[in-house]
Amino acid sequence: MSKTKNYTNAPINIAKEIDDSIPVEDFLPSPQEIVEMLSKEETIPVTMKLKKKTVERYKRFAQEKGVKYQTFVSSVLDSYAQRL
Repeated sequence: MSKTKNYTNAPINIAKEIDDSIPVEDFLPSPQEIVEMLSKEETIPVTMKLKKKTVERYKRFAQEKGVKYQTFVSSVLDSYAQRL
């Protein structure tokens, strides 16, 4: 049994913000590219608080690819830091 969804246009102030927005280049590598560029370098322990759903998502992906999730998260941060 399917239900019909009644979509409406965005409120005018939100539509204006979308129209006035500036596109940002997608500079982060894909998860697959991150897995491929993992390398052993000197590391230091860091304590961070992350959203539970984010950690769970990274753990699932890392497990699927056969890598450690902390290494995967570290690679995401490394990729971002290289762009600064």
